[in-house]
Amino acid sequence: MLRIGCGAGFAGDRLDAAVPVVRELVEAGGPACLIFEMLAERTLALAQLGRRNGGTGFDAHLLARLEPVLADCLSNDIRIVGNFGAADPAGAAAAIAALARKLGTRTPRIAVVSGDDLLEGGSRSGLRECLAAALPDGVEPMAANAYLGAAEIAAALKSGADIVVTGRVADPALALGPLVAHYDWCFDDCDRIAAGTLAGHLLECGAQVTGGYFADPGFKDVPDLSQIGFPVAEISADGSLVMTKPAGTGGAVNAQTVKEQILYEIHDPAAYLTPDVVLDLTQVEVEEVGPDRVAVRGARGRERPETLKATICYLGGHLGEAEISYAGPNALARARLALGMVVPRLPEGLTWRGDFIGATSIFGDDGNQHLATTPSGARDVRLRLALQGADEDVVEVGLHEFGALYTCGPAGGAGLRTSRRPRFHTASAFVPRDLVAPRWNWSET
Repeated sequence: MLRIGCGAGFAGDRLDAAVPVVRELVEAGGPACLIFEMLAERTLALAQLGRRNGGTGFDAHLLARLEPVLADCLSNDIRIVGNFGAADPAGAAAAIAALARKLGTRTPRIAVVSGDDLLEGGSRSGLRECLAAALPDGVEPMAANAYLGAAEIAAALKSGADIVVTGRVADPALALGPLVAHYDWCFDDCDRIAAGTLAGHLLECGAQVTGGYFADPGFKDVPDLSQIGFPVAEISADGSLVMTKPAGTGGAVNAQTVKEQILYEIHDPAAYLTPDVVLDLTQVEVEEVGPDRVAVRGARGRERPETLKATICYLGGHLGEAEISYAGPNALARARLALGMVVPRLPEGLTWRGDFIGATSIFGDDGNQHLATTPSGARDVRLRLALQGADEDVVEVGLHEFGALYTCGPAGGAGLRTSRRPRFHTASAFVPRDLVAPRWNWSET
C-alpha cells in the first residue's frame, strides 16, 4: 500500500496543514508521499508576472510550508511532490535545497519537471499559431502553460528523487506520478491510471474532501473546522483506495464529503479529460468502512486525449475598485443616490459595475440589470463600484470621482477605499502533444 497525504489544496491554504499529515504518515510507516497542489490559472499568471518584474516566480509561502515537515519527510523517506514551482521550478528547487542546509538535514535529491512553459525557449513551429488562435486579434500572450501529465514525476521518483518540483501539471498527476513509480503501472493500463487519477482528484483540493468546502451549518455539520485535518489516501496496487485523515484532527471524511469531491469541477462524469487518461466515474462505488474512512473503487479509463490543454494569460486593460459604506436608516437609498451621482461623471471609455453589498452583490450581473430590483430595507450597505478601461489614467479619473463622495455625496459615507491594478485575462487552447516537450532533470543546487 502507498499512502499519499495532501499538505495544501491551493496557494492560499493553511501553512501548517501538512504537519498532522506527516505525523500520520510517519506513525503509519511504510512507503508514503506528501503532495502540495498550489496552482490555479490566476495563481500561475501572477507568478509569471512576478518573475517578469524581477521577483520570485515560485510560491511565496513555499519555505513556510516545508520548514515544519522537511526534516521528518527526509528522515522517514516520505517523498514530496509539489507544483509550488509555478513559473520558476528551478528557483523553487534551489530554495528548498537552501532550506535543507539551514535545517541540517541530509542533502535531498531534488528533481525539477519543466516543459509546461510554452513561451520558454522562443517560438516553436506551429505553437505560436496554435496559441494565437485562442486570443483576441493583436494580443500577445503574457504566459502560456500546458497541463503536463504524471510521466516525468514518475520517472524522477523511480530515479531516486526525494522531492519533485513542478510547474503546471494536471492536479491529479501529483498523486498519479508517485503511484506509477511505486507500483510500476504502465500508462496504457487505462483502468489503473484512471484509479490513480481519481485518487489525485480526491486529494488535490485539500480539506474540501475532509469537510471544509462541504460544510453548511444546520444542513451539513462538520466538527472542529478550525483544526480540520487534511486528507490521506491509502492506495492499493489494484487502484482501490481508502480516504481518511490524521487522527485527532477536525473535519470529517464520509460518503457525502467524498462524493461531493468526486464530482467537483467535473463537467462530464463519463469523460473527465486529463493528460494521462480519460476518466470514467460512472461506475465508482463509495463505501464508509470505519470512522473517517471511506473506500472508493470502480474507476475506469480510456486512452488519453491527443492534445494537451494550455492556459494562456494576457494583459487586458486596468481594473479599478472603489468602496464606501452607508449605515443606519435609509442606508440603501443613500447608497443608490451615491452610485447615481458618480456614474454620469465617469469618463468615456470605461465600463462599470455597481454592487450594494449587504443588499445585493453575489446575485448581481455585470450588466447592472439587478440594481433596479434591489430589495429595500438594508441598514448596512457598502457601495462597490468596479471600473474597467484600457487606459490606467482614465480609470484613475473614475476612481477620483468616486472619492469625491466624501463631501459631494449623501450623508454618512465612510470607510472609503480605492485600488487599481492591471487586469489579467485567460484563454484555453488545446495543443498537439508533439508541440510540448515535458522533461525532468536534477536540480543543480
